[in-house]
Amino acid sequence: MKQAMPAGRQGFTLLELLVTISIIGILVGIGSVSFSTAQKKGRDTRRREDMIAIQKSLEQCYALDSDYPANLSSGSVLDCEGGQTTMNLIPADPKPGSVYAYSATAAEDGYCLCATLESVGTGNASDLGAAGVCTFAINANYFCVANQQ
Repeated sequence: MKQAMPAGRQGFTLLELLVTISIIGILVGIGSVSFSTAQKKGRDTRRREDMIAIQKSLEQCYALDSDYPANLSSGSVLDCEGGQTTMNLIPADPKPGSVYAYSATAAEDGYCLCATLESVGTGNASDLGAAGVCTFAINANYFCVANQQ
């Protein structure tokens, strides 16, 4: 047997609805901040892996030709001076509008390759800049790799 609702009590009060909507809003806000942070960390991890992959390809060029390429651009092929291809596609930064920075001091002397990280203070460029390897990136927000030879 169904119990009848008392007279005058037909739904939720305005206060109950406002409290419920406020709680949902707070939970959505916390979730979106967490998701945004996870995306930044994911892009930073990809940047680090891209830098290391490009560094390995450049070191292969040096092993083949005793020479580093004079310039690089994302989306192109990494060809060594002797015509060998060590990377079919140089990766681009995962965030639209951002680019990787490449600087070759001289083709045979060395190079410095950097990516700007979104997580503040998680890079290694201040260490490389102090050593004189990456002169254009003395900032803790950069992750850089330099020649190993």
